[in-house]
Amino acid sequence: MPTDPLFYLVGWATTLLIAIGKGAFGGGLAILGVPLLALVVEPLQGAIIVALLVAGMDLFAIRAFGFATWSKPDLAWLMPGLVTGIGIGYAIFLMVDARIVTLIIGLTTLSFTAHWFLRGRLAPPGTLPVSPLLALFAGAASGFTTFVAHAGGPPVAMYLLARGLSKTSFVGTTIAIFMLGNLLKLPPYLSLALKQPSLLWGALALAPAAPLGVWLGRWLHDRLDQKRLFFACYLLLAAAALKLTADAALALLR
Repeated sequence: MPTDPLFYLVGWATTLLIAIGKGAFGGGLAILGVPLLALVVEPLQGAIIVALLVAGMDLFAIRAFGFATWSKPDLAWLMPGLVTGIGIGYAIFLMVDARIVTLIIGLTTLSFTAHWFLRGRLAPPGTLPVSPLLALFAGAASGFTTFVAHAGGPPVAMYLLARGLSKTSFVGTTIAIFMLGNLLKLPPYLSLALKQPSLLWGALALAPAAPLGVWLGRWLHDRLDQKRLFFACYLLLAAAALKLTADAALALLR
């Protein structure tokens, strides 16, 4: 087990933050996990630990937001799109400059959130009907982005927020889609962790913070009215898109 007290301080705080985001909003804070853990471990090691922790969090999040909270008509199209996007990301990772695609997704998401903060938040809730084409596209964009940049939340969040779901259905559906994505990404990360057993012990040392964070997130979710919760969701979406855009732009300039 790790012996550095700073690892536990930063690691537990990071795990709690990610888990609270998952329990309250369906996710959105995992994008901060690697930069925070990079304060105490190497970035690649942080990415492996976060992947293991998030997969474990999904088990607790699914219990908090079960089958009844999922929007099945949306998942029927989002999930095939997600799998396709992950497959495309894997297949063309070496052939297409993923930084450009990531930058486009980040800029599109920033435009979407900017429009909402300037005008959309004053309008009635979204009433977009189930759109197979948009759901497939959102799922594919999310799958590609989660594979190449570990930030698949923005495309799916844009689609689901426009649907006008209840706050609990929005979070439950988000958790369901990313449980699938995290499971698909887990094997390669697990294979890397097996080559460095210390990372498995590190993830295990931080794991107890996961159920506590999900429980706190669900507690917060139940106490926020829908308007405030969606305002927080848009803030998280904008922050994730800003980081995604900045990372891609800086990578292109190097």
